[in-house]
Amino acid sequence: MSPSEILARPADRELPPLALAADRLPQAPAQEPEPHEFTIPAAGLDQEQRLRALDRMDTYLAHKRQHLLGYQANQELDGCALDLGRFLQHNINNLGDPFRSGGYKPNTKAVEQAVLDYYADLWRAKAPHSPEDPESYWGYALSMGSTEGNMYALWNARDYLGGKPLIRPQACAPAAEEGTNSRRPVAFYSEDTHYSFAKAVRVLGVETFHEVGSADYPGQCPLPGSGGVWPLEVPSSAGPSGLAWDGDGDISVDALELLVEFFAAKGHPVFISLNLGSTFKGAHDDVRAVCERLLPVFERYDMIDAPVTAGRDPRSGAPLADRRRRFWIHVDGALGAGYLPFLRLAGEDPQAYGWTPATPAPEFDFGLRLPTAAHGELDMVSSIAMSGHKWPGVPWPCGIYMTKVKYQVDPPSQPDYTGAPDTTFAGSRNGFSPLVLWDHLARHSHRTQVDRIRRAQELAAYLEQQLRSLEQETGVDLWPARTPGAITVRFRKPSPELVTKWSLSAQDVLMTPGDESTRRSYVHVFLMASVTQEKLDALLADLAADPVISAG
Repeated sequence: MSPSEILARPADRELPPLALAADRLPQAPAQEPEPHEFTIPAAGLDQEQRLRALDRMDTYLAHKRQHLLGYQANQELDGCALDLGRFLQHNINNLGDPFRSGGYKPNTKAVEQAVLDYYADLWRAKAPHSPEDPESYWGYALSMGSTEGNMYALWNARDYLGGKPLIRPQACAPAAEEGTNSRRPVAFYSEDTHYSFAKAVRVLGVETFHEVGSADYPGQCPLPGSGGVWPLEVPSSAGPSGLAWDGDGDISVDALELLVEFFAAKGHPVFISLNLGSTFKGAHDDVRAVCERLLPVFERYDMIDAPVTAGRDPRSGAPLADRRRRFWIHVDGALGAGYLPFLRLAGEDPQAYGWTPATPAPEFDFGLRLPTAAHGELDMVSSIAMSGHKWPGVPWPCGIYMTKVKYQVDPPSQPDYTGAPDTTFAGSRNGFSPLVLWDHLARHSHRTQVDRIRRAQELAAYLEQQLRSLEQETGVDLWPARTPGAITVRFRKPSPELVTKWSLSAQDVLMTPGDESTRRSYVHVFLMASVTQEKLDALLADLAADPVISAG
């Protein structure tokens, strides 16, 4: 089918699965395409050469789409190519702030705002956005995935905690002398956190507790059994072995509390990132438990409403202070923030949704509020990031970042020619992503979304059970494991051929730290909406015949 035929088809026609390449699937090559197959000569390619190259890539991708199990990527795209292909005729750019149209008029900001309102409602934020209401939400559609959202959260938190001017300034008063640590935020995240965080803190110059502890407080780590040595990340919860390798992958609340209190007592503001669907184990950090344990720390060290130097008096040059929090709790919901709200809805009204989840949805969003003695009820979560290519299934990386108006920092530049404030991480932003997100949300009611997460949970339980049965049949230890409530199952790594065929993600662990003889290699499967029982059965058949698995 030609691009013009796709654009001309009625919007209500559904795209058959793999319609563009299904006839070529049996002959699909196992090898990835090579760069030489797409070399562009100075004279360009003629029509036949160009289409042959595109067909090569199309055939490969169609085949791999049918065998993608190891990553948090939904391949169920709802036929959006038919309905949305027409927009490829436009150069869409959501330049600048999503709530200001700006000078570049071929944008989809109206759609972007509708998508943001939808997620604000799911995440129990105050909507609609109002620049005059400090408690209302602000956010934008990311051009990257949650890596961009996490980087923006770090940037936002660094400047907010460091006293940079706010978009919505508060009344300022003369500032008292600050301690040397008051502008030096310290970042905390668990050992199961996505690798991009280590990159983000380095790019943005945000120091981790390991870096600050090792440099300024050597030998003083408060964690039991640490010998005073600062770990690289906050330990994850321990499993039956007493170590984290066989734990569920959630952050150790006990360890986090000890670490945060140490740095709070030294005068440091803190940035804490928590996971909803960790990279390998799919774990959900207990955001409520973290907040309940840390709130007394924040109260004890005057971190809820503290004076922060925020600029200088334009006449006298004397420092001025407003009042801000000295903590920031961010939720990396790359995967989980997309589906956990629907799990919550089912738990709140199982009769309406026809399902009672076996594992309750953890509370993680802007509705998480705790009572305080001096400040009334306190909202605890400052920001959330979610990837659009994971649970919703946009066919390229994108996502949502959300915070509140009261946390917005004045952008470093105000370019007149864009016509809209430069409040986002990128300048030019993908205007097509909001359309695909909107189309997905419009196609699926809350009831349908609940059915999707129920099916994912059921398939995860099915795969775990079938792996255990295969263990019994073969007598080979497959080490199947599933974190409660997660939509991923991990097990023994098979042959390289099967890892490649099914696009499985692998991770090694040492059962005994420092002892290479205890190394185990795991892979995992994510039960995204595009995964079917037929695919799982095909994988299980491959595992049963795999010589690496058979050899134990």
